[in-house]
Amino acid sequence: MAAEPQPKALTRKPLLLNKVEGSQEVVNMAAIVPKEDGVISVSEDRTVRVWLKRDSGQYWPSIYHAMPSPCSCMSFNPETRRLSIGLDNGTISEFILSEDYNKMTLVKSYQAHQSRVMMILFVLEMEWVLSTGQDKHFTWHCSESGQRLGGYRTSAGACGLQFDVETRHVFVGDHSGQVTILKLEQESCSLVTTFKGHTGGVTALCWDPIQRVLFSGSSDHSIIMWDIGGRKGTAIELQGHNDKVQSLSYAHHTRQLISCGADGGIVVWNMDVERQETPEWLDSDSCQKCDQPFFWNFKQMWDSKKIGLRQHHCRKCGKAVCGKCSSKRSSIPLMGFEFEVRVCDSCHESITEEERAPTATFHDSKHNIVHVHFDATRGWLLTSGTDKVIKLWDMTPVVS
Repeated sequence: MAAEPQPKALTRKPLLLNKVEGSQEVVNMAAIVPKEDGVISVSEDRTVRVWLKRDSGQYWPSIYHAMPSPCSCMSFNPETRRLSIGLDNGTISEFILSEDYNKMTLVKSYQAHQSRVMMILFVLEMEWVLSTGQDKHFTWHCSESGQRLGGYRTSAGACGLQFDVETRHVFVGDHSGQVTILKLEQESCSLVTTFKGHTGGVTALCWDPIQRVLFSGSSDHSIIMWDIGGRKGTAIELQGHNDKVQSLSYAHHTRQLISCGADGGIVVWNMDVERQETPEWLDSDSCQKCDQPFFWNFKQMWDSKKIGLRQHHCRKCGKAVCGKCSSKRSSIPLMGFEFEVRVCDSCHESITEEERAPTATFHDSKHNIVHVHFDATRGWLLTSGTDKVIKLWDMTPVVS
């Protein structure tokens, strides 16, 4: 379902701290170096770069390393300074960065996939490297030996990957729109369940291990919050982007979700409110408000001598209604609709101004965002875009 025009951004805005420019192609992923004024980036131009802030206030590469294939993704562990890089040719290469971030040393490389590596996670507690690829496989390797421990074939190429250390559950979101949950052992895995709620492919996943909630972003412009730990099967939909959701990050201390998309939007969602599930759309051959037949209901049209009408659905109650009985629009933030959507006339009258109060803030990054990284300790957000630019934002005005 395509998003309608977004509400205007509120007065509190992220502050643009710096731009990092110099990459020749799209920056597929980047990360803020903790406790340093630095950024690590990997690009389609085959380069791995570590940018450190100079006295001039600009970021310049302290490391410029060319890989044999375009760099598709990365995972950086600050404690060990281990940098895992996924390549377009299916290889994962691991480096150790020096303490001053002026040198990177190759530790090992291994052929993890038959085609482009889509996502990497390094799990220090298990010494595992988890990865997904365009070859429709999820794999995990021992980061010490480089040995392949196991794999699982997904229904499509997967971009979303998250892991819960406590339960050893891995979440894999793929291009078919499906999310697969696997239970990992040292050298085996078992399928726990699969679920699907998006009409487009899953493009990003974000896991909150405290509330035990999984967020999935999709090319259908929506985000779904899956209550994994609540055991009630609750799935809350969030609509706030005009293009595909590219990346998600979660601020645990404030319970705010940050979503970024190809529309350039940075949306900060307040998840510390009691949200409501969107209703299932009901089926009917006639309007459930005025009983006018829909255009395929030939019998009722003939009997009543009335012209068939087009079917719509109220986003609040889910009833099948005609255009006349759903002529109003309203935002329903607690259902995830921050912009105005179609509602039936009776639901429109029942929605109070308090219920229309926004639960998200909207901001324009002015570039098509590919990936984000949030540093909760400083309140900084990094966005990398198709315009080959990395932007650093101070999010404390909106994430606090």
